[in-house]
Parts: sequence; structure tokens; C-alpha cells
Amino acid sequence: CGASPRSALHLELFTLPFRSQIFSVKIMRILGLDFGDKRIGVAVSDEMGWSAQAVKTINRKSAVEDVKQIKEIAEEYETDEIIVGLPVNMNGTLGPGAEKVNNFILLLKEHIVVPINTWDERLSTVAAERNLIDAGLSRRKRKDVVDMLAASIILQGYLDYLRSPLKEEI
Repeated sequence: CGASPRSALHLELFTLPFRSQIFSVKIMRILGLDFGDKRIGVAVSDEMGWSAQAVKTINRKSAVEDVKQIKEIAEEYETDEIIVGLPVNMNGTLGPGAEKVNNFILLLKEHIVVPINTWDERLSTVAAERNLIDAGLSRRKRKDVVDMLAASIILQGYLDYLRSPLKEEI
């Protein structure tokens, strides 16, 4: 994938009369994944990296087909990075699904050249489920969208971290 021409965009902003400032703005898209045994939720950031939008839910068929679909989505959105939710227990230890996630990431890295990193997915599915219940969705409809909403929550957490002034201290 590599750096695309849009990653080097410079904007000239006139903020006061007779004074201009030039800001370098890095344009990039990040793909977020909520990896599960039956489904993979997919979300993508806007190009400015401010917000995450749910894109789709992949119903898992085989590892080869899953990777193929994720690669197609990553190419469609010109993704510069992929974030995969990592199951972490409340006490900070890795959950039982963490090994599955890490093995899937190794497989993704064989086929996708952008950086692939993990992000703590603690309570993302619970938050997604709660949001959908609050919105009045039936159990059947929630099942269809909960994974991509969880991916959106995971990705939004990562995006918020990237913009945080405290990230240097963490």
C-alpha cells in the first residue's frame, strides 16, 4: 500500500489579516477490526482521523476468505494502518481470545503491507450492545450490527488516544 499522495497534503490557512500559517496535515485512514469466532466487525476512520464509522460485518467462512475480504476493504479505503481489538481481561491480562487474534494478525501481515496493531477492546461489545438496546433494536437486528459497532468503538478509542495530549505519558 505505502504512502499515497494524499498523506503529504499541506493546507495554507489564513487566520488573521496579513498573517498566514502553514499547517502540515497528515491525511490517513485507519481500519478497525473486532475479530470474533463467527464474525469480524469492520470500521474505518475518516481521512482526518477524527471519527470512526461502522462499515460492515464479515461472516467468517475461512481464514483465507476473511483475509481476502479485509484486504479488499483496506484497499478500497486506502488504509494506512489496521487496528485489531485485543481481548484483555479486566485485570489487564490477556483473555482467551488474544491468542486467536494474534494468530489472525500474523496471517494478515502475510498478505497486507500496512502496519497492523492491537488495541484494548475491553467492554467494546458490551458498550455496542447497550447502545443498540437503547436504540430499541431487536435481538435479531442487534446480532447483525453489534460487531461492526464494536469495531467502531475500538477504533474510536484508538483515534481519541492518537489526539490525546496525554498519549506521550502513557
